[in-house]
Amino acid sequence: MIVFVYLLLRRLPKKFIRLPQLKTHNNFYLRQILKKRFRCRSRVFNRLYGAPQRKAVVLRVVLMTPKKPNSAIRHVARVSIYKTGRRALCRIPGIGSSPTKFNRVLCRGGRANDLPTVRLTLVRGVYDFSGLYNKKRRRSIYGAPRPENTVTHRRRRYRHLSI
Repeated sequence: MIVFVYLLLRRLPKKFIRLPQLKTHNNFYLRQILKKRFRCRSRVFNRLYGAPQRKAVVLRVVLMTPKKPNSAIRHVARVSIYKTGRRALCRIPGIGSSPTKFNRVLCRGGRANDLPTVRLTLVRGVYDFSGLYNKKRRRSIYGAPRPENTVTHRRRRYRHLSI
């Protein structure tokens, strides 16, 4: 019986679901199932409103120190997300050339493990946030262009052939 009712309710939107207020065993378990269904997935999901990235404006760049076993000075940007107007802290990846006030940036999910409340990361090389140059490895993360003298990957079998 409970399985049939659950299958029936699963197709309805939340506003149409009205369970009786009787404190029966079945109703208790149905409520638990429905609560799980409508719960938001994560805090990052809430910040970006279901999008993989969001455009934002830098309000200020802050220096933070990490939690206990680590010690450093990390650059963090306080941003205001365009569409929602919400404010959040974003980690600035890479060394040097951090964005200035009122720069447009792109935020994505990805928290800094040792910085509390920092759950987003800025994307380099998009909008006003410049990429890092002289980067040969992990270029896509830092928005670095491909160096001109490098050759695209060739299979080992054909390396002896000069093109």
